[in-house]
Formats: sequence, C-alpha cells, structure tokens
Amino acid sequence: MIRKKIFNNTKSAFKLKSNAELDRAIFLFSMMGIPSLVKAGSALTKFSLKVHLPVETLIKKTIFEQFCGGVTEEDCKPVTREMYDENLHSILDYSVEGKKTEEEFDAAMRKKLSLIEYAKGKDEIPFAMFKPTGIGRFEIWEKVSEKINLSEGEKEEWENIKKRVDTLCSKAHELNVRLYADGEETWMQTAADDLMEEMMKKYNRQDKVLIYNTLQCYRWDRLDYLKGLHERAKKDGFKIGAKIVRGAYMEKENARAKKLGYPSPICESKEATDVNFNSTLSYCLNHLEDISVFIGTHNEVSSYLALQIMEDKGLSLDDDRIWFSQLYGMSDHISYNLARKGYNAVKLVPFGPVRDVVPYLLRRAQENTSVKGQTGRELSLLREEKKRRKGDKSTKHHRE
Repeated sequence: MIRKKIFNNTKSAFKLKSNAELDRAIFLFSMMGIPSLVKAGSALTKFSLKVHLPVETLIKKTIFEQFCGGVTEEDCKPVTREMYDENLHSILDYSVEGKKTEEEFDAAMRKKLSLIEYAKGKDEIPFAMFKPTGIGRFEIWEKVSEKINLSEGEKEEWENIKKRVDTLCSKAHELNVRLYADGEETWMQTAADDLMEEMMKKYNRQDKVLIYNTLQCYRWDRLDYLKGLHERAKKDGFKIGAKIVRGAYMEKENARAKKLGYPSPICESKEATDVNFNSTLSYCLNHLEDISVFIGTHNEVSSYLALQIMEDKGLSLDDDRIWFSQLYGMSDHISYNLARKGYNAVKLVPFGPVRDVVPYLLRRAQENTSVKGQTGRELSLLREEKKRRKGDKSTKHHRE
C-alpha cells in the first residue's frame, strides 16, 4: 500500500532552496493567495513594461527567478544539473508567447529545433516541447478547427504550420528525443489534435513512443476522445503519447461559451474535473501496451492514485512509459519526493528574455490564484520547512 506521507518531506522538497530563496517563495505565494492583488499587479506590470518603466530588475529578482530557469539555455544548465543530482529531470521551455508573423514563427521553430538537438543524449532532459500557436497564427488553427474556408494566403500559412510541426517531429524522431505539443484553447485544439494524431501515426511505430499530444481534462469530452484515439491507434498500428493535465484556460473558455451561446466545453465543477482527470489517468495506466503517459499534475490525490495503480500492477517505479511532471517553482514537495523514491519525475523549466516571458509569468500567477487550495498548500509546506530549519541546529549547512 502506498503510504500517504511521501509528499510531506519538506527537507527533501526544498533541499536546493537557500534560506533567502525560501523566504522569497513564501512572500510570492502569500501574494498569489490574494486574487485582487494578482489582478492589480498584473495590470501594473503590463503598463510598466508598455511605457518602459525600469521594472525588469524587480520582475527578474522576484517572480522570474521563482518560475524560470534563466534567460538562456546556458543559464538553465546549473539548474538542470543541480536537479538531476537529485534524480529530477528537466524540460526546457522557451516561454515566449504572442508572436504574429511568419518570420517570427520560423524563428520560433528554429529555436525549438535547437532545443530538441540540445536534449539529444542528455539524460537529464528527456523531453522537448512546443506550443502549436507558437509556430503558427492562432486564427489559422481556429479556422481549420472550425472548418472555415481559408483564403489563398491562409492556405499557404496552414501548409507552413504543417511543415513546421512535421519538421519538429521528424527531428525528434531522428534524434530519439520525446516531443510533446502543449494544449491550448478548445476553439483551436481540434486542428492540433488531428495534426498530432497524424504525427503519432507517422513516428510512433515499433513500440517507440516519441510524439505526445496534450489532453486538458477539465474538458468533459477528453476521456471519450482518448478512447476513440486508442481505437484508431490499434487499427492503424501506432502508439499514443498522452500528456494529461487538468487545464489552463477555464475562465476564458467559460466566458467565450457564455458570450457565443454554446454549451461550455469545461466540466461543471472542480470535483467533476478531478473525476475526469483521474479516469483518464487510470485509462492510460490500464493500457500501457498502447499508451505512454506524461502526468502533468500538482494534485497530490491524483499523484497518489497513479502510484497506487503502478504498485497494484507491479510496475517498476521508473517504467519508461510513465512520467510525472510539475512546473519549476511549484509543487516541489511532489517532484523532489517522487524523484527521491526513484520515479520518473520532471520539471518544466521556462526560460527566455525577462520582458518576453512576462505574459507566461502573469498566466502562472493567475492560474495559482484560481486553483483552489493550491497556493495555500504551497505556502503551508514552505512555512513548515522554514520552521524545521529554525529548529535544526545544522541550519548552517544551508546555502545562503
């Protein structure tokens, strides 16, 4: 039986944090627990950057250093090595969002290619990733998803998008690096699902699962979607790579559904989302012969469920078809304790120029605010560790 104490070890969870870093994390999560403050802070940050106020240093020293590995891949190296010494892997995510031109999308693709190459042969970096709208205009994904006729220029853009996706998947296949496509809003996701299914069909052959697509389980249709995909995969002889997460765009999804008068694609409650996520997780773990699963969750109950199923099935802790993932700067109590026990655990480590990464960081702050209990749990564990260190006479060995 999996003991329910594995995630309570704060000494292991925050081993790499200096006392100063611990204090910074406590301060940030305290702030994120106040929604009105996050809203005001986000607006102020956007305004300050727009009018070129000198706020980058402040951003860098606070929220950026909490949630990002650095400005460049080189900056991330000490972070990824230090984590790998604790058996915790990394995925590097160049988190620059909101680009618009074909030239910018080509540049983003080249950046992603270089990160796939960077991951080649590095045990500490088992995955690369890309965001579909990072390599093609959102409106094109949306029109293809909604089967709206494209103009000649738009057809050309769509062909370019397909080429970019195939270039990335082909490179991942050639270099034997796992690659996943991130999940996005429902009204562009169908085109991404169809394209990633094509990529899996092309590259996930001979029991080698390299290409993964993301399923956001706050969508009530995702388990049925996965079952349908599974049937097609068995028929066509390919394997599925499924990254499963709860989801990141709830407010936006519900607001759009209400505005346009269609049924919300999102589960009606947090409890329903939890049930959907856990059912999807169980389905993947019960069909490992066809599905490799990447479990992106900050939820302890779902993590324990996965550990229990693995134990019941007699699976090895480091079964290569099962990976657990959390975001850098969050849920260290899950990541480090899983890694310490010998499970495949990985941190998503964002990086990029401070100014360019701000949209990503603001999204992180808002997500933390909207996930009930998440911030409170982080905070209580950080405070517990601070208390433990105060009472620990060997505190002097902590890095200052």
